[in-house]
Amino acid sequence: MKEKNYSLTVASCYVGYVVQAIVNNLSPLLFVQFGAEFGINAWKLSLIVIINFGVQIFVDSQSAAIALKLGYRRSAVAAQSLCVVGLLSLGVLPYLIEPFVGLMISTVLTAAGSGFIEVILSPLIEALPLKNKSGAMCVLHSFYSWGHLIVILAATLFFNLFSVANWRFLPLIMAIVPLVNTVMFSVCPIETLSGDIDPMKYRNIFKMRFFLVFIVLMLAAGAAEQAMAQWASYFAQISIGIADKTVGDMFGGALFALGMAVSRLAFGFVGNRMNLKLAIILSGSALFGAYLLAALSGIPWLSLAGIALGGVFVGIMWPGVYALAGAEYPKGGTKMFGMLALAGDVGCMSGPALVGLISADLHIGLLVSSVFPLLIVMGTLLMSVSTNKKI
Repeated sequence: MKEKNYSLTVASCYVGYVVQAIVNNLSPLLFVQFGAEFGINAWKLSLIVIINFGVQIFVDSQSAAIALKLGYRRSAVAAQSLCVVGLLSLGVLPYLIEPFVGLMISTVLTAAGSGFIEVILSPLIEALPLKNKSGAMCVLHSFYSWGHLIVILAATLFFNLFSVANWRFLPLIMAIVPLVNTVMFSVCPIETLSGDIDPMKYRNIFKMRFFLVFIVLMLAAGAAEQAMAQWASYFAQISIGIADKTVGDMFGGALFALGMAVSRLAFGFVGNRMNLKLAIILSGSALFGAYLLAALSGIPWLSLAGIALGGVFVGIMWPGVYALAGAEYPKGGTKMFGMLALAGDVGCMSGPALVGLISADLHIGLLVSSVFPLLIVMGTLLMSVSTNKKI
C-alpha cells in the first residue's frame, strides 16, 4: 500500500496561518487612510479591533463542536472561504454602503474565518503521522508572524507602486491566497484525531493548581503582542510624526513581525532544550523595556526600535505558555488548550482596544499596556517560587 504524502496538508496549514495574518493585520495598516478618506476616528478604529477579536473569541468557543459536526475538511474550506469573502468585502463594501458599516461587515466575515483557522489547524497537524510533529507544530505557529511580515511588505510595495489612495484593490489581490488555499484543503489528505482518552471536565481543569495563572499568562501574552502589532503603523505615522508611511511600516510593523517570526521559529527548533520559565521571565522583562522605549523615548527612531524589539521578545510568549501548560498538565487535553486559546484571544482583543480607548495619545496607551509583560513575568515567577523549582 502506497504511503500517503502529507506535504500538501502541511503546506495548506502553514498557508492557513498566513491567511489569518492577512485578515488580522491588513486593516490596521490602513487605519490612517480610513481616517483621512472616511473620517473614521480612533475610537471607531478601536471598535473594529474589538469586533475582530470579539467575533474570533465567539467562534473559538463554538468551532470545536462545529468541526466535529462538519468534519475538519469542510471546516477548513469554510474558514478559508469566509476569509475570501471578507477580503473582497473590505475592498468593495465601503464604497457601496456607509463606509464604517462596510468595514464592520468585512471584519465580521474575516474574523469568523480567522476564528475557525485558530481552532482547526493545530489538530490537523497533530493528527498527521509526522516524524517531527512537535517541530512542525512550532513552525506552524511561526507562520502567523511570517504572514504578518508578508502583509506589511506586500502592502508597502503596493502603496509605493500605486499609492495608498488605491488601497481598495489590495484586499482583492490578497483574497487570491485564501482562494488558492481553499482548493488545497479540498484535495489534500486529512487525518482525524482519535480524540482525548477520558477527557477531563471543565470544572476539574479549573481546579488544577495554577491553571488560573496560566489563563492570566495567555491573556497577557495576547494583549502584549497585539497592542503593538495592531497600532504599530498608526503609532509611527500619527504619534511619533513619521510622515513617510513606508518608513513607519517597514521599520515599525515589519521589524516587529520579523522579530516575532524569527524568535518563534527558533523556539520551534530549540524549545525542548531551553529553560522555558527563565526564557519567559527574561523575555517578559525585556518586553517591558521595549514598551517603555516606544512610549517614552520621544525620539522617533528609538520609538520604532522599541516596537521592533517588542516583536523579538513577545514571540516566545504564546507558544511558550502553551508548552509550559502542556508540560504541567499532561492530562489537560484539548479542552484545556481551547480555554487557553480563548484567554489569548481575549487578550488580543483587549490589548489593542486599551491602547486606542485609553487616550488619544498612543504614547500613554502603550505606556499603560506595559503592564501586560509585567503580568507575564510575575505570573511565571509566582509558579516557580510556589513550586520551589529553580528558575
